[in-house]
Amino acid sequence: MIVVLDTNVLLISIAPKSVFRPIIDSLINGRFNLVLTNDILSEYTEILERKANAIVANNIAEMLLSLDNLNKVEVYFEWKLIENDPDDNKYVDDAIAGSADFIVSNDQHFNVLKNVDFPKVNVVSIHEFMGLISGKLI
Repeated sequence: MIVVLDTNVLLISIAPKSVFRPIIDSLINGRFNLVLTNDILSEYTEILERKANAIVANNIAEMLLSLDNLNKVEVYFEWKLIENDPDDNKYVDDAIAGSADFIVSNDQHFNVLKNVDFPKVNVVSIHEFMGLISGKLI
Protein backbone atom coordinates (compact mmCIF):
# COMPACT_ATOMS: atom_id res chain seq x y z
CA MET A 1 0.00 0.00 0.00
CA ILE A 2 1.46 3.35 -1.08
CA VAL A 3 0.14 6.52 0.53
CA VAL A 4 0.61 10.25 0.85
CA LEU A 5 -0.02 11.69 4.32
CA ASP A 6 -1.45 15.16 4.60
CA THR A 7 0.53 17.26 7.09
CA ASN A 8 -2.33 17.32 9.59
CA VAL A 9 -2.52 13.52 9.54
CA LEU A 10 1.19 13.29 10.27
CA LEU A 11 0.91 15.85 13.07
CA ILE A 12 -1.93 14.17 14.93
CA SER A 13 -0.36 10.72 14.67
CA ILE A 14 3.03 11.55 16.19
CA ALA A 15 2.14 11.88 19.88
CA PRO A 16 2.64 8.57 21.72
CA LYS A 17 -0.80 8.81 23.36
CA SER A 18 -2.66 9.88 20.22
CA VAL A 19 -5.50 7.60 19.10
CA PHE A 20 -3.97 7.99 15.63
CA ARG A 21 -0.50 6.80 16.75
CA PRO A 22 -0.99 3.46 14.91
CA ILE A 23 -0.40 5.40 11.68
CA ILE A 24 3.17 6.37 12.60
CA ASP A 25 3.80 2.98 14.19
CA SER A 26 2.59 1.23 11.03
CA LEU A 27 4.80 3.47 8.90
CA ILE A 28 7.84 2.75 11.07
CA ASN A 29 7.07 -0.97 10.98
CA GLY A 30 6.89 -0.93 7.17
CA ARG A 31 3.18 -1.77 6.86
CA PHE A 32 2.80 0.84 4.12
CA ASN A 33 5.02 2.95 1.88
CA LEU A 34 5.05 6.71 2.19
CA VAL A 35 5.47 8.79 -0.94
CA LEU A 36 7.16 12.11 -0.25
CA THR A 37 8.49 15.10 -2.14
CA ASN A 38 10.99 17.65 -0.86
CA ASP A 39 8.18 20.22 -0.85
CA ILE A 40 6.01 18.13 1.47
CA LEU A 41 8.96 17.23 3.71
CA SER A 42 9.70 20.96 4.02
CA GLU A 43 6.10 21.61 5.01
CA TYR A 44 6.17 18.81 7.59
CA THR A 45 9.34 20.29 9.09
CA GLU A 46 8.06 23.87 9.04
CA ILE A 47 4.77 23.00 10.76
CA LEU A 48 6.45 20.71 13.31
CA GLU A 49 8.87 23.50 14.15
CA ARG A 50 5.93 25.82 14.83
CA LYS A 51 3.99 23.25 16.85
CA ALA A 52 6.94 21.84 18.80
CA ASN A 53 10.49 22.98 18.09
CA ALA A 54 13.32 22.63 15.59
CA ILE A 55 14.82 19.59 17.33
CA VAL A 56 11.57 17.63 17.15
CA ALA A 57 11.02 18.72 13.55
CA ASN A 58 14.49 17.63 12.49
CA ASN A 59 14.22 14.32 14.36
CA ILE A 60 10.94 13.48 12.62
CA ALA A 61 12.36 14.48 9.22
CA GLU A 62 15.47 12.36 9.78
CA MET A 63 13.35 9.41 10.92
CA LEU A 64 11.20 9.65 7.77
CA LEU A 65 14.24 9.91 5.52
CA SER A 66 15.81 6.83 7.14
CA LEU A 67 12.83 4.57 6.42
CA ASP A 68 13.27 1.81 3.84
CA ASN A 69 9.59 2.23 2.93
CA LEU A 70 9.94 5.91 2.02
CA ASN A 71 9.59 6.63 -1.69
CA LYS A 72 11.02 10.05 -2.47
CA VAL A 73 9.74 11.37 -5.77
CA GLU A 74 10.24 14.37 -7.99
CA VAL A 75 7.21 16.12 -9.44
CA TYR A 76 7.71 17.09 -13.05
CA PHE A 77 4.16 18.18 -13.83
CA GLU A 78 1.67 20.17 -11.78
CA TRP A 79 -1.92 19.06 -12.36
CA LYS A 80 -3.57 21.96 -10.46
CA LEU A 81 -6.71 19.95 -9.70
CA ILE A 82 -7.59 21.77 -6.45
CA GLU A 83 -8.55 25.40 -7.04
CA ASN A 84 -9.92 26.36 -3.60
CA ASP A 85 -6.60 25.72 -1.84
CA PRO A 86 -3.81 25.55 -4.43
CA ASP A 87 -1.27 24.61 -1.75
CA ASP A 88 -3.00 21.21 -1.45
CA ASN A 89 -2.02 20.42 -5.02
CA LYS A 90 1.44 19.37 -3.86
CA TYR A 91 -0.15 16.27 -2.26
CA VAL A 92 -2.07 15.46 -5.43
CA ASP A 93 1.03 15.85 -7.58
CA ASP A 94 3.02 13.72 -5.10
CA ALA A 95 0.35 10.99 -5.23
CA ILE A 96 0.35 10.97 -9.03
CA ALA A 97 4.16 11.03 -9.37
CA GLY A 98 4.54 8.30 -6.75
CA SER A 99 1.68 6.09 -7.99
CA ALA A 100 0.07 6.29 -4.56
CA ASP A 101 -2.98 4.23 -3.81
CA PHE A 102 -4.43 7.22 -1.98
CA ILE A 103 -3.94 10.41 -0.02
CA VAL A 104 -4.88 10.30 3.66
CA SER A 105 -6.57 13.57 4.61
CA ASN A 106 -9.61 14.99 6.32
CA ASP A 107 -9.25 18.24 4.38
CA GLN A 108 -12.50 18.96 2.52
CA HIS A 109 -10.62 20.61 -0.36
CA PHE A 110 -9.69 17.12 -1.57
CA ASN A 111 -13.37 16.28 -2.17
CA VAL A 112 -13.11 17.84 -5.63
CA LEU A 113 -10.99 14.85 -6.64
CA LYS A 114 -14.06 12.60 -6.50
CA ASN A 115 -15.24 14.31 -9.70
CA VAL A 116 -11.93 13.97 -11.55
CA ASP A 117 -11.69 10.92 -13.78
CA PHE A 118 -8.13 11.51 -14.97
CA PRO A 119 -5.76 11.37 -13.35
CA LYS A 120 -7.60 9.35 -10.71
CA VAL A 121 -6.48 10.21 -7.19
CA ASN A 122 -8.19 8.48 -4.30
CA VAL A 123 -8.53 10.15 -0.91
CA VAL A 124 -9.39 8.41 2.35
CA SER A 125 -10.08 9.98 5.73
CA ILE A 126 -7.85 9.36 8.70
CA HIS A 127 -10.53 7.10 10.20
CA GLU A 128 -10.78 5.06 6.99
CA PHE A 129 -7.00 4.70 6.95
CA MET A 130 -7.00 3.59 10.58
CA GLY A 131 -9.44 0.87 9.53
CA LEU A 132 -7.15 -0.20 6.71
CA ILE A 133 -4.02 -0.48 8.85
CA SER A 134 -5.89 -2.23 11.65
CA GLY A 135 -7.17 -4.85 9.18
CA LYS A 136 -10.78 -3.72 9.36
CA LEU A 137 -12.50 -2.99 6.07
CA ILE A 138 -13.54 0.56 5.30
